[in-house]
Parts: sequence; structure tokens; C-alpha cells
Amino acid sequence: MMSFQIPGLSQAMLDNLGNLGFSQPTPVQQQALPVVLAGQDVIAMARTGSGKTAAFGIGLVERLDVRRFSVQGLVLCPTRELADQVARAIRELARSRHNVKVLTLCGGTPIGPQIGSLSHGAHIVVGTPGRVKDHLDKGTLTLDRLRTLVLDEADRMLDMGFEEAVNAIVDRCPERRQTLLFSATWPDHVRRLSERYQRDPVSVTVEERAEAAAPAIRETFYEVAEGQEQEALAGLLSTQRPPSCLVFCATRQQCDDVVLYLTRQGFTAAALHGDMDQKDRDQVLILFASQSCPILVATDVAARGLDIDDLPLVVNMEPARSPETHTHRIGRTGRAGNEGLAVTFFSPSRAHKIARLEQARGYEIEPLDGGALLSVKPTPWRPARVTLCIAGGRKEKVRPGDILGALTGEAGLPGDVVGKIAIQDYQSFVAVDSAVAGKALRRLEEGRIKGRRFRVRAVSPGL
Repeated sequence: MMSFQIPGLSQAMLDNLGNLGFSQPTPVQQQALPVVLAGQDVIAMARTGSGKTAAFGIGLVERLDVRRFSVQGLVLCPTRELADQVARAIRELARSRHNVKVLTLCGGTPIGPQIGSLSHGAHIVVGTPGRVKDHLDKGTLTLDRLRTLVLDEADRMLDMGFEEAVNAIVDRCPERRQTLLFSATWPDHVRRLSERYQRDPVSVTVEERAEAAAPAIRETFYEVAEGQEQEALAGLLSTQRPPSCLVFCATRQQCDDVVLYLTRQGFTAAALHGDMDQKDRDQVLILFASQSCPILVATDVAARGLDIDDLPLVVNMEPARSPETHTHRIGRTGRAGNEGLAVTFFSPSRAHKIARLEQARGYEIEPLDGGALLSVKPTPWRPARVTLCIAGGRKEKVRPGDILGALTGEAGLPGDVVGKIAIQDYQSFVAVDSAVAGKALRRLEEGRIKGRRFRVRAVSPGL
């Protein structure tokens, strides 16, 4: 029986939430949604993975005047990955309403197609501050009829240097609006942002203990000698053998160095950082999400917005620069009711960062000797899945069902060996179990999708 009962929700939304698998509201949804639906400003603090997107997304959709084809909701996110994830979630929530248009405006992609899409109008825009400001400056986006502004992961947005762009955007919003500010932490600069742009906001704070039943994160700290972190990582990976692991590094160069070391040891790993172009970043994320690349080595650009519910292991190659960043990093594991392990390596020269974390938490951290990991022989494993790239996408009207049908119909593969399917404008990706990858590749090359033959190839990290 549907039990997602929040006062003020329409029956259409309740039915849609039931179809999407929502059963009970999370603590942040329980506290924030009634206030959001009432049109009040909200400043909410809750950890990553607590259900914040639905907490504001449901309210955005419910408060829309669909007949008015203008931008009524704007969601600002710190990264393109998070913006894409938020936009997908809002589109799913918007199934309860007829003909709701949600646009994503992010950097790293051509601005021309975005201008074309904006010319046809939209109800909700989700984007990164830089690109949204670009459109405002060009006059291709207007916010005259904006009703609700959402600053998602506000602390991260300010940490990444977007304060000037955010201020410029907010200054162009109507004064009479609802402003929702969601954050994993509540540093002083977020409080100042709230004081400047919100009117008598209702504070919603979800303590860690209130969320303990959902995520289960086990933390371990290893002290290792300077320069032995990579060997310790290989030992840890060989011991844990996770289907997916996110490794955080302090710099882009460190990311590349760690990936080079791991690949030389035989592991399947890829980097994700700001020096990569958007096409390569998108492909790496597809491979990681589909378990075709089990090890993703990233800077903090990946701390938010990765749409991976079951991520069993997160590793910090060195302590994060602040306790808040540490919280963001380890919050990528232990989500959706799954257990997770967070491991942090540190050398004696970085022990002061551990002391800072102890001070923030109010208890002492007892590290383990990382020497035991150095004695473990590197033992790489085969990724669970292989991702195939099909040279046809949305522009050729290819849909996920067409690819699934080609594999399970003509190719004769059982449906449970087919993983994630991602459709882009001019190409599509489908993950299949490694054991049947060769057969799937041959059948797709020899067969047809929507009556046409498409070029198909297997993709791997670094290609």
C-alpha cells in the first residue's frame, strides 16, 4: 500500500511516486516537503544520498502552472554530472503532470543547441552557474516569471568558486520568489548566502543518527609511509575486489599517476578530472556506471552527482583538505540501504589533517598499520560487464527498448545479462555480462536495430 503521505500532494503525484518505487519519505523529505509545498523558503542540511532531490523536485513539479510555458523553476548545481542526475529525477517526478518540459544547461557542451531548445520554452531549467549566466547574458534565458529558485549542494558550489556567478543569477531573479537552499554542510558562507537571498527560511536539519538506518558506512584509516600509497591501494583493491570503487585524489596529475600505476598492475581503471574533454568524461562515467570499469580515480569534481547507488568502496589517497570535503567523499558509499567501506590513506606528514577531522567529529581516530596491505600481491580481476558502443542514437530514433530487443530477440540473449543502456544524440551504449560480450557484439554487428545496421564496438577505459 502506498504510504508516501505528505500533506498537500496531489493524487497524481502520489500515484507516480508509487510507480517510481517511493514507499516512505526520508527524514529530509518528511520535514522539507510540507514547507516547500506551502511556498516558503527552506534551508536544508542533510548528507549526500538522503533524498534531497525529491525533497525539492516534488515541490517544483507540484507548484508548476503547466499552462504557462515559461521558466518557473531554476535549479543550480555545482557540476554537470549532478545537473544531469537532478534533471533525470525531475523528469521522472514530472510524469504526474502533462507536458512538463525540463531543460539542462551545462558547460562543456555546445551552446547552440541549448539556445535552440530555449527558444521553444521550458518549465524547469537545471544547470551549472557558469552556463546559466552565459544564457542570461545573451538574453536566451529570461527569469521574469520564475517562481522557485533551488541552490543544490550550495556548499560545494561556493567551494568551486561559483559565488560570483550565483550572485549574478540571483540578482536577475524576481524578488517575489521561493528560494530553496540544500547543502550537505552548513559553513559560514552558506549561512551568509541564505541571509542575503532568503526570507525567513525554515531550517531543516537531518542529523546523522536520524539517517543511520539508511546508509551504513564503515570507515578505516591506514597510516603508510610517504610514497607507498599506490602500493597500499593495489593491496586494498586485491583484498576487497569491489565491482565498483571510487578513488579520490588531490590533483589531476595524481589521478593520472594512480591510473597509470594500476593499469600497469593489470587493473581496469580510468581517471575523471577537469583536464578531460566532456566527451571523454561522459564515456568514463558510462563505463563506471555499467561496471565495465570498476575503478574510477577522480578529483573532487566527482564527489557529487555520480548516479551510482551501490558503490561498495570509496578510497581517499590522502586526507581531504577539510572535514566537509571528507564527508562529501565518503557519502558516495553506503547509499540506498547498502553497506559501504570508506578507506583513507595518510602519511605522517599529513597527520594534521586527521587531527582536524578528529576535532570536527569530537572523537579520536585509531588508524591501522598500512604495512599489511603492502604485502598483498596485486590481483586484478575481470570487470563484471563489457560496454558496447552503437553508432546510432536519438537522432536515428534509437530507443533503449530497440537495443534490448535486438539483444534478447535476434541475438537470443537472456534479459538478465543486459545492463545499463545509455542513449546519446549520435551513439548509444549498452553493458552486457563479460561472459557473453563477444556473442552480443557479433549479433549486433550482424543484426539490425530499427531495421538498420549500425557499427558496433567494445569500449574500454583509455580508448
